[in-house]
Parts: sequence; C-alpha cells; structure tokens
Amino acid sequence: MTADEPIVLKRDCEGIMIPSGERVTLHAGQTVMITQALGGSFTVIINGNMARIDAANADALGKESTVPANVEPTGPLTEEMVYNVLRTCYDPEIPVNIVDLGLVYDLVITALPEGGNRVDIKMTLTAPGCGMGPVLQADIAQKVNALPGVKAVDVVLVWDPPWSREMLSETAKLELGLL
Repeated sequence: MTADEPIVLKRDCEGIMIPSGERVTLHAGQTVMITQALGGSFTVIINGNMARIDAANADALGKESTVPANVEPTGPLTEEMVYNVLRTCYDPEIPVNIVDLGLVYDLVITALPEGGNRVDIKMTLTAPGCGMGPVLQADIAQKVNALPGVKAVDVVLVWDPPWSREMLSETAKLELGLL
C-alpha cells in the first residue's frame, strides 16, 4: 500500500490534532491518508487536517502496532540505552526522531536510594507554540519508563536555547534533503 492510499477507519479511535494537541474522536468510516508511520504512531490527514493516531489504535487503520520492542539490557542502565529509546520518538510532522532533530538538550540518570533509576530529560520543540509538546512528553515518558530499572521519568520542556536548524544531526539533514 502506498502512503497516499486512502484508508477507511475500521472503528472509532482517539486522534490528536497537529499542531494544536487537541484530542478528538475519529469515527469509523472516515477516510484518512497516512503520511508518517514511525515510532509506533501514525500521522494522518483527515478532512484536510493532520492528526496523530497512537499505536494502541493501529487496528483502527487496519495496521498492526509498530511499537519497537525494547531490547533487554545487559548491565546497568546507561545513557546510550535511553538515547536508543528516544530515537523511537518522532515529531509527528517531521520524519526524523527527536534525538537527530536536536530536541534533546540534557539527559541525567540518577540511582535512587530504594533501587532503580530516575531519568531526567530536558528537551525543546521545533516551535514554542506547538501544542504537541505534552503529547511528545507523554510518549517519551512512557517509552523510557518501560526500560528495566527505570522507576521515574521527568521530561521537561525548555526554550533556551531556542531550537534551530543548526541543531539537526548530519543524519537528519540527509533525511530531510538539507545536505
């Protein structure tokens, strides 16, 4: 199936309007077009608007969930393990993960006295007024919380320094045709 082939929703499901972040119900029988299917979520066009449908509702599109499986770690939690999970999180409008987009500013892993780890992440968005911030924060927290040994995750949006195209990795620039 091509990305621009119409798909009729098989059942009602929740969608999140892009870029406002407003939650809406998409109804069975409505026609959508998938523009992006990355990191377990789907970006669709419906009635001329963009919406995000998460992996839990993949069946409404007639798809199987594409949530990447976490690899069972060998040893203690590392920054590399967390960054690998963050690379499964995507801006719903740009087909590049949040790490290569340069949205992740800081990541700190702290061992907790009672066992396990707390992961603190500071990140930004490509545009300060984007309503998708809370959606990305929740997606990130859910995926990082699924790592063994993680007991708490805090994802904070920061605006300083402001994001710019210079923060894109070489991989992102290549993917977006900017090289």
